[in-house]
Amino acid sequence: MALQVFAIVLALGLLMFLAYRGYPVIIIAPLVTLLAVVLSGGLLLPSYTETYMTNAANYIKSFFPIFLLGAIFGKVMEMSGAAASIAQTIVNKLGTKRAILAVVLACSALTYGGVSLFVVAFAVYPFAAAIFKEADIPKRLIPGTIALGAFTYTMDALPGTPQIQNIIPTNYFGTDAYAAPLIGILGAIFVFAGGMIWLERRRKQALAKGEGYGTGHSNEPESVDIATLPNFWLSIVPLVLVILFNYLFSRSGFSVKSWYAQTELTDLFNIADVSTVTSSWSLICALTIGILAAMLLNVGRIKVKLASGLTAAAMGSLLAIFNTASEVGFGNVVKTLPGFKAIQDSVFNASSNPLVSEAIAVNVLAGITGSASGGLSIALEVMGSHYLQIAQNVGITPEMLHRIASMASGGMDTLPHNGAVITLLAITGLTHRQSYKDIFVITILKTAAVFLLAFAASLFIPA
Repeated sequence: MALQVFAIVLALGLLMFLAYRGYPVIIIAPLVTLLAVVLSGGLLLPSYTETYMTNAANYIKSFFPIFLLGAIFGKVMEMSGAAASIAQTIVNKLGTKRAILAVVLACSALTYGGVSLFVVAFAVYPFAAAIFKEADIPKRLIPGTIALGAFTYTMDALPGTPQIQNIIPTNYFGTDAYAAPLIGILGAIFVFAGGMIWLERRRKQALAKGEGYGTGHSNEPESVDIATLPNFWLSIVPLVLVILFNYLFSRSGFSVKSWYAQTELTDLFNIADVSTVTSSWSLICALTIGILAAMLLNVGRIKVKLASGLTAAAMGSLLAIFNTASEVGFGNVVKTLPGFKAIQDSVFNASSNPLVSEAIAVNVLAGITGSASGGLSIALEVMGSHYLQIAQNVGITPEMLHRIASMASGGMDTLPHNGAVITLLAITGLTHRQSYKDIFVITILKTAAVFLLAFAASLFIPA
């Protein structure tokens, strides 16, 4: 059994190491998967074609529309100038005295409205740099500030967020994007307050030392011509529509649950429970409405670069979905190997509380893979049904499992090898040495919030 466990640990370690070194996950994930199969004495080709590829394809079938539409929505908001208009207005309204808060809120508004994290970083950075320079706050604090607003509570904690990390659990637990709203809001408040306290403390420390924005920085943004940006109120319309229609199609009398007869769904499409697809269908419809609104409100600005923009969005979504699907395929093969039972028992036995055990599993895998969606998908593919069964036995709702899993994915995923962290530092022209400390502290805050909430929720579980 020791060799079988070693095979899985070795494969996971290689996946993490090679991904960190910049090798494409689409290629290395199947290779390390097959290495684990060989070392475990499994059947090589059937494991690849019938388990790895089948499960990767199923993941793409379930989530590609969301990846694609999310990428298009973000790109349209970027091309139209709407994202920049929202960021500029929030930053200007709050002013230099609240520079850090202004940047955090600008990122939060865009992320919660459905704009992808990478687009948010590109859109907000020019305004963050300008207001930090005017307030004479060190530039090295910008990545941590953007990370707090875009990579934390609006990504996976606040109920209804359309980010993929909040949608993935719906497929495993039959929940929707608004699962466990109180827990999510409490977690969001904790992370926001803790992050702001830390960043303001860092600002005051720099001020006491006489450190300002600094000079000689790389990737300094060009000044944005504010006069050319679209109207703020028009710019927020697509975001509001995404949030509004996502709710209407999920939880109101207009819910997609009532659009089709259950007998037809079962007989024609093999959908036994419409709840398993409600969140995906709701978000597909909401994002489509948001995209159309963004395009109609900014036709003149978009039409010249629409073809190239849509191509870039499509290519970005393909890379993202295939990377994550590759990790899902890896997880599904691993759970069939002999050594997995020992690893699974170790994770389960780490805590008798299924919420804590789930948080550990998702956090660890997100940290290892450097991907919130990847780690979350692997954990739920491998152990989601087990957690659901155990939770129901002790009186924990699927909604609680959803929220804890979603928030846990956004914890240790932001280790130094995380793609979003590397991209954020590249955008701002800063290094890990200069700015990662603040990102890491916010990561620790996010992780702590998940475990505090999991322990607190366990107090209300019947003995």
